[in-house]
Amino acid sequence: MSAAPVEDLTDRHEDDTAVILYTSGTTGQPKGAELTHANLTRNCDIVATELLQLTPDDVIFGGLPLFHAFGQTCTLNAAVAVGACLTLLPRFDAGKALGILGEHGVTVFAGVPTVFSRLLRQPDLDAHDDSRLRVSLSGGAEMPVQVLHDFQAAFDCVVLEGYGLSETSPVASFNTLQAGPRPGSVGTPIRGVEMRVVDNGTEVPHGETGEIAIRGHNVMKRYWQRPEETAATIRDGWFYTGDLGRVDQDGYFWIVGRTKDVIIRGGYNVYPREVEEVLYEHPAVADAAVIGLPDPDLGEEVGAAVVLKPGARTTAEELREYVKRQVAAYEYPRQVWIVDALPKGPTGKILKREIVPPPEPGRR
Repeated sequence: MSAAPVEDLTDRHEDDTAVILYTSGTTGQPKGAELTHANLTRNCDIVATELLQLTPDDVIFGGLPLFHAFGQTCTLNAAVAVGACLTLLPRFDAGKALGILGEHGVTVFAGVPTVFSRLLRQPDLDAHDDSRLRVSLSGGAEMPVQVLHDFQAAFDCVVLEGYGLSETSPVASFNTLQAGPRPGSVGTPIRGVEMRVVDNGTEVPHGETGEIAIRGHNVMKRYWQRPEETAATIRDGWFYTGDLGRVDQDGYFWIVGRTKDVIIRGGYNVYPREVEEVLYEHPAVADAAVIGLPDPDLGEEVGAAVVLKPGARTTAEELREYVKRQVAAYEYPRQVWIVDALPKGPTGKILKREIVPPPEPGRR
C-alpha cells in the first residue's frame, strides 16, 4: 500500500503474445502455442457471456490445472471477467470435489471426462448437496455418451460438451444452454469461428469423416520457435487439428478420434472412440482406451485396456464378446486386458502412447 503508483504502462497490441501454453503431448512432443491478447479475451468473453451466461453470483469449480488452456480460459479468466468466484482444488480428489460442490455452493462445474467418471463412482454420492449446480462443461477429451447421461441423471445438471485445443485458445465449438446438449456431439462453432471437415484440404460432404480444420479469432499466432511445425499446421489461415470428425446436416460436429490414433486393420479403418463408446456402456467399465497393436498379418490389431468400477467383476473374454455383438467384425478388440489404472496427463486426459499391453494377451 505504501508503494508509489505505477503510472506508465507498456504499450501492447492485441496481436502481441500474451501466453505460451504447451500442448498436452498426447501423441507426440509438447509444443508451445503462442496465444495473443485477442485470442484470450475473445475466447473468454464468449465462454463467460454466451456459453455459461455467468454472473457475479456464480461459483465455478476450479479443479482444472490453470496452466492448461481449458482451466485458464474457461474457469480462471471467465471468473475474473465477470467477477464470479473460482473455488480451487489443487489436486483433484473426487471425495473432496463432492464436498466443495455443497460447501461452496458451486454452480458451474468444469472437467475432463475422466473427472466426471470418478465423481460418479463415489460411494457417498447422494450424501452431498449439489443443488446449486446448474451447468457442467466437459472438454479436453471425448466424453462417452453413457457417462454424460449418467452424470446428468445423478446431478440433475445439464452437461455441455465442447471441443478445442491449446492452439485454439481453447474453445472452437460447444453445445449451448439455449439449444441444449446433443449427446455425443461437440456442438457448433462459437461466434466468429469457422470449422470444416476436409480430406487433403478439400471439404467433404455432411456425414463423411475427415480432418477438422478451424479458422477464426481463436487460432494461435504460431508455435514457439517451431516455424516448420507452424507452417505444416496453419495453412491459408486454417488450423489443421489432426482430429478426425464429421459434421451433420444441422452443423453439429462429432469427433471420431485423432488421425494418429486410427487403427488400420487389414485395410479397414477402425476409429477407437466408436469402440470405446461401446465399452463404456458395459456396467462394469469405468475407463477404457482402444489402441492399435502391431500384427504381422493385418498390419494392426485392435486392443483395449479397461479399468473396472470398484467392486465390479467381469473378464476380458466377456468384454470382448460384449463389444463383438455390437460392432462390425473388423472393429471389435481381439485383445482385451484389465488394468488397475490408465496413464493420464495433468488434466486427466488418457495418454494412449504410454499404454503398454501385456506380453501375451489372449486373442480370438
